Amino acid sequence: MQEELNLVQRARQGDHEAFARLYETHFDKIFRYVVLKIRNQAEAEDMTQQVFVKAFESIGSYQMKGVPFTAWLYRIAHNQMVDYVRKESKKPVPLDESLPIRDDSDLEGEVETKMEMEKVVLATKQLTKAQREVISLRFAGGLSITEAAKTMRKSEGAIKALQHSAILSLRKTLLAGEKGGE
Repeated sequence: MQEELNLVQRARQGDHEAFARLYETHFDKIFRYVVLKIRNQAEAEDMTQQVFVKAFESIGSYQMKGVPFTAWLYRIAHNQMVDYVRKESKKPVPLDESLPIRDDSDLEGEVETKMEMEKVVLATKQLTKAQREVISLRFAGGLSITEAAKTMRKSEGAIKALQHSAILSLRKTLLAGEKGGE
């Protein structure tokens, strides 16, 4: 934590190498968060780059008062996604078609995996916006309860409750789908 604060302070003073280290440290987490939300790998890569461009441009305005740098990055990513969704309106988003298929003997497994992913995607659409956000931050972004709470500007108790209700809802939806499909 202290090393990150040191890097942020150096980046705020114009140290490009410090910002590059922050970029390397956080890129994968931000990318996973974005790709889970928009479900388009190429767009997610571009958007993650945009997050870091915006962070670089506004690093001077970052305040180290109780909000971790990671939470600040997730807030920028969230705002980027809101803008993206507004532009894309409400058209359906297909699953990523770029899953590699190795050979015919593995085709059945690939199809099953893709079908399972589709079920999870459909199940997450049944969640509230806040529940989807918590699931994205916690499991795709790898944030702790505390970090997710700061990112979403909610209490840790609220994050735990949202996560718990989201998992129960997902489990219920997925189990109902299994019983209906038998």
